[in-house]
Parts: sequence; structure tokens; C-alpha cells
Amino acid sequence: MSRKSKQPKKTGSGKGMDRRSFMGTLATAAGTGAVLGASSFAPSAHAETVHFPTASYLGGAGPFRSECDIQDCDVEGEIPASINGAFYRVGPDWQYPPMTGNIPFDGEGHVSMFRIANGHVDFKSRYARTQRFKAQAAARKRLFGMYRNHFTDDPSVAQVSRGTANTHVVFHHGHLFALKEDSPPVAMNPLTLETVDDYYTYHGELKSLTHTAHPKFDYTTGEMISFGYEAKGFATDDVCVFSADAKGHITWQAWIKAPYVGMVHDFAVSQKYVAFLVIPMATNVERMKQGQVHYAWDSTLPTWFGVMERGGDGKDVRWFKGPERCATHVMGAFSDGNKMYVDMDMALKNQFPFFPNLHGEPFDPKSAVGYVTRLSVDLSKKDISEYSMERLYPQAGVLPRQDDRYQTLPYRIGFMPTTDPTKPLNPKLGNLAFRPTNSYTRFDHATRATSEFFIGDDSSLQECCFIPRSKNAPEGDGYLVGVANRLLEGGRSDLVIVDALHMEDGPVATVRLPYRIYSQVHGWWVPGDALPKA
Repeated sequence: MSRKSKQPKKTGSGKGMDRRSFMGTLATAAGTGAVLGASSFAPSAHAETVHFPTASYLGGAGPFRSECDIQDCDVEGEIPASINGAFYRVGPDWQYPPMTGNIPFDGEGHVSMFRIANGHVDFKSRYARTQRFKAQAAARKRLFGMYRNHFTDDPSVAQVSRGTANTHVVFHHGHLFALKEDSPPVAMNPLTLETVDDYYTYHGELKSLTHTAHPKFDYTTGEMISFGYEAKGFATDDVCVFSADAKGHITWQAWIKAPYVGMVHDFAVSQKYVAFLVIPMATNVERMKQGQVHYAWDSTLPTWFGVMERGGDGKDVRWFKGPERCATHVMGAFSDGNKMYVDMDMALKNQFPFFPNLHGEPFDPKSAVGYVTRLSVDLSKKDISEYSMERLYPQAGVLPRQDDRYQTLPYRIGFMPTTDPTKPLNPKLGNLAFRPTNSYTRFDHATRATSEFFIGDDSSLQECCFIPRSKNAPEGDGYLVGVANRLLEGGRSDLVIVDALHMEDGPVATVRLPYRIYSQVHGWWVPGDALPKA
């Protein structure tokens, strides 16, 4: 349903409404199969014709664009009887050919579900019916221009939310939320994937115009803790932090100011603190007016690590300075007394080839490689101005995850898709710009030991999610689930299920799909007993 009364007001230019910010996800893996590969599509010369020129991604495959259902997918191996629930995933998938030069993160949000129970798997996929999607469907053409740039939009959509709901999907108080951080959530039915609210505002209680794609969950209280940056509108330095209870009512809200207007994609929550990392992917209004994307990497800017008390008014927030770095995803976080610890995959420089370097530096793939890095600060020390960094492991990768039951708590086990350069690469793949993301790695922070699942020499892996072996299983005791692309089969997709305690043994089961599905950004596991009844 349309929420006209809730839309942000027009900007002073009159060309569009205040726009909410988004922030990328991974990047070095763009083009490897871990995230949708970058390909430049030009719109057709004839408005009445829809044509997607052949993309170079995955051997010439273009956007997926198909909403589909498969009952009883082909299963190789045996799915453990204890696995009962739904694995949801979302990613950008073009609805219409985008503006030339746009980036893959601006596709429409496409949500899919693997419903697993009693050894059977059903697959379902649907586009999120955002306001943007519905407007373009009615016009039968593209109406939105460059990534998060309202200056390039068709004037007819000045009062339509630009949110694509294409970055993350989570479940809370009975709703499946498709998220993109430039806008409020899109609420979907978790069983049918039908969109039930295209601009969800928590019973009208959400004051921020934006909403993170990475809310955190406190399983001791049932809370979902969230935030929005550029929260008062386009290019504002306002950050809104809030918490929603188990019924979806906002019970706490605080406002703070960011050191500069830049990407704050993910954040960290412990039992005591909330922490943010502002990176030099800065909002660049002048470039946007010239028709460019929302961000440009400014290597002259520092990173800022901000920490505030959870549940407070935000006046206690302290910002600690660090060097130029790029880090967008949190593996896990915890506090110990007055100390806050946050583990992220961190690189030296810009990790996104399609976001320009402001000062003309060429994209550097080596400096874009991410490693699990621990950020920490002792809040009891009043005279410090910088945060500490420690690289924990030698493995390079992106999109780290944890056993989500331990969000906000001290945790021990993490997981991450990684690229193992010692593993063979199938010669039939030829010369690739990037090596495929070919492994899932398990990290034990207590012992610093690692173990690895290697997918093979002809495939790539997308982000993984953790499934507990049982409701009360110890941390990290369960399975990893994720989509693999078979690169020698046109990118055909399989769902692999791996025992997280026996990574080297390979998949316990593989769910074979008959075609390539769109590449996800993030995914979420919901246990069967938490899903609503049919």
C-alpha cells in the first residue's frame, strides 16, 4: 500500500523528495559470484522496447527477473531431520534496463525462500513490491536514474520512495523485512512473500527517514535494535538509533551527529553499548548534481569509531579517530566492563570498484582485500582519542557472519566466505579478473583456530548463514547454508548445507536448482517454530 502521508518532504530544488541513504555491501567480490557482478546496461533507444544487452557476468547471463515456485527441489545427499525452517535471501535484480553507468547495487529487491522441513525443500521467489517497483511497473519503463541520486529521476516519481529493499532480509514480530538503508523497511508475508506494507514505520512510531539494512537482535529481550543515517533527509549528518520490542513498538530512540556525511552500513550492539564506524565513502552532492552516484571515496578523510550507551539519550557518544580504512560488515561484537569490541572485515582502501575514488587514484584490488579485524576502545579512559585495531586471521574474505543467537553477547565462533589462493582454479574458467570466493571458513576466537569448506575449482560461494543443530545447541554447533554458483554451467545455482563442526567433509546435502538465480547480498534463517501458521 502507498504511504503518501509518511513520505519525506520535497527538497528545496523541487525536483525530488529528501532521499534516504544507502551503503554498499562487499565489493571486492563483485564479479566473483559472491555479489552481483558489475555490468553496464544501456537503455533501449526505443521507449516501447525493453532490451537488456548481454552482460559479461557469469558467461553472458543477465538479470534473473523471474518470480518462481519449485515444490520439492532436487536434493543430493540427505538433509538432517533437525533442519526445519526457512532460509531467506535478497539481492538486486533489474526490473528494467538501468541508466548507463549505474551500479549493480541499484537493482530492485528480489527475495527468495528455501523452505526446508522433513528432508524436503520448496523454493519461492518474489520481487518486493516497493513504491519504486510499482511505479515503474505501471509506466512499463525505468523511472529512477543513478544509484541513490534523485537528481537523475523522472519528475513523475518525485513523491515516490526510492527504496529498493535489496540489501538484507530479516524476521521480527511476525514480519519478513526487506531492507535497504535509504528508506524504511518493506514488510512481506514470510510464507507467501507477498508485500504487505511498502513503507513500514513500526505502527507509525519511526521518526527516522532511513533504516539500516543490518538491525541487531537481542535474544534475551526479543528486541530489534536499529538505526538510520542521513536520518533527517538527503545529505544530513543525523543518525537515529532506536529499539523495537517483540511486538514492533519503538521503546527507545536517540539522535546523534556523525563526524561527516558518509557510509555507515553496519553497526554493533552489545549489552551495554552501541558502536558505529564512519568510513571515507562520503556522500558527494556536487558529483550527484553532475549525474554520478551517491558516494565517492575520499582518501583524505579518517575513519571515526563512535560509541554510546545503549538505551541512553546519545549525549554521551564519543568519536575515536582512525586511519583511512574500509569496513562495512560486523561479524560480532561484545562489551567487557567499559571496553567495547567489534569484529569486522576490514581493508586498507576502497573495496568497491564501482564507487569512484574522489582524488583520481586507480582502484587497488590488493588494498581492497578484507581481513577479520578487531576494533576496540576502553571507555574508562577519558584522555584517548583513537581506537585500536588488531588483525585476527590471515584469511581474506567478505560478508562475515556469526551464530545469530549471540548477537549483543560475548561470542566465540564466526564464519566468512573466503578466497583460498592455494586451491586450484579450473583451467576451463580461463583468465578471471577475480578469483572466485571458493570457501567458507570457521573462526574460533578462543583458540584462533580455523577450519574450511572448499566448494571446488569450478564454483563460487555467496554469503552463508548459520543454522543451530537444535534450539539449545552450543554456539557454532549446527550447519552453514549458502548458495553456490556453478561457473562452468552458466552460473547455475545450488544450495549447499555444510556441517559447521566438520567443515572439511563437504556438504551433507546439496539442493540443485535447474537454473541460475540472482545473486544475493544477504540472507537470514528463521526456525520453523518461529514462522506463522499457514
